[in-house]
Amino acid sequence: MARLFGTDGVRGLANSDLTPELAMSIAVAAARVLGERNGPDRPVAVVGRDPRASGEMLEAAVAAGLASAGVDVLRAGVLPTPAVAHLVSDLGAGLGVMISASHNPMPDNGIKLFSGDGHKLPDAVENQIEQLMAGGAGVARPTGGSIGRVRDIDDAVQRYVDHLLLATPQPLEGLRVVVDCANGAASIAAPEAYRRAGAEVIAVHASPDGININDGCGSTHLDVLRDAVREHGADMGIAHDGDADRCLAVDNTGAEVDGDQILAVLALAMKEGGELADDTLVATVMSNLGLHLAMRDHGVAVRTTSVGDRYVLEELRSGGFSLGGEQSGHVVLPTHATTGDGLLTALRLMARVVSSGRSLADLAGVMRRLPQVLVNVKVSDKAAVAASPSVAEAVAAVEAELAGSGRVLLRPSGTEQLVRVMVEAPSQDAADAAAKRLAGVVSGIR
Repeated sequence: MARLFGTDGVRGLANSDLTPELAMSIAVAAARVLGERNGPDRPVAVVGRDPRASGEMLEAAVAAGLASAGVDVLRAGVLPTPAVAHLVSDLGAGLGVMISASHNPMPDNGIKLFSGDGHKLPDAVENQIEQLMAGGAGVARPTGGSIGRVRDIDDAVQRYVDHLLLATPQPLEGLRVVVDCANGAASIAAPEAYRRAGAEVIAVHASPDGININDGCGSTHLDVLRDAVREHGADMGIAHDGDADRCLAVDNTGAEVDGDQILAVLALAMKEGGELADDTLVATVMSNLGLHLAMRDHGVAVRTTSVGDRYVLEELRSGGFSLGGEQSGHVVLPTHATTGDGLLTALRLMARVVSSGRSLADLAGVMRRLPQVLVNVKVSDKAAVAASPSVAEAVAAVEAELAGSGRVLLRPSGTEQLVRVMVEAPSQDAADAAAKRLAGVVSGIR
């Protein structure tokens, strides 16, 4: 059996790869594994989803699987992934399930699991769940009054927004912001949170219909946000993905502020405020060299992890650090959240703009991004690419040409049949040419 869990849960084409039967099986196995950690008490699970049409079907399957294993289910409805993580710990639940494929296109969907402390599961626990699923049927199911019950959490969004406001250090009065909700899980929570924090909010792509999530909008399509910021004369724009665990921004000119720049701004703010533990930032191997250089210049150490916000979080927890994240906009602030939280990130970024009296463009200018190219190459076999001598030779040749003035990174996607080819170089032309050459080699592997 191939490994079911990727870098961020289970994803696939809904009702084809990710069927209701598979969703139910995952739920039953997760209930067994995580329920055992709940002690003698009857387990409780929080289940949320993004607004994809298939989420309704998969939510029903997950709830049925959990209840059949004797777990009481609290349905939180449509809300961001980090809200589910917060509600698990806030309500004293034993586990959480978020049904979402994040930034993937609408036909896909996914399942993310959280333990009772609101953290994503380590590989070892995911392996336990997969092993139990592979074992098939035969586990006794409860009957009668021992079957789990299902009810709704009527104030789920309110609880989450209240939590966000407590973690926002500065009222946002005087700030005009455009937020692109990607027609996703943040469509209600983000505008409400930002308005309650004091900002003037213009919300776009905040009318989900089950089909339009991530459709030409959100954090993977910043052009519309740029136009809206200019049109409304806003101070900045915020873009979320489908499940709102990430945040990207644009400044008042429409220039992109990526996750690395957001980390740089927050790191210096937290260092100034005495909040940056050990003056250390945690980032991934995909972070731009410019982030490392900027942090070095300001006395901030950078720890590097594999790609995936859960790996960032593992490093944060093991080292007792207080800020980490990814270039893609996943930012983790473990004092306030157990996972990447796009809304919390945006609120902290906006608060820094207001408290400093500086524009986002000025603040983000602390970091100069080295020209970077990321090419997603569709492949039939990611393992064959990783083992290919010709790919290794091509990478070594480019690294020799860069001679320490740039970087090369080839990384298989954890959720799709892709290999991501990343090149950083002193000039855009050099980065483009090297990435194109490497992508050609990768695409030729069969």
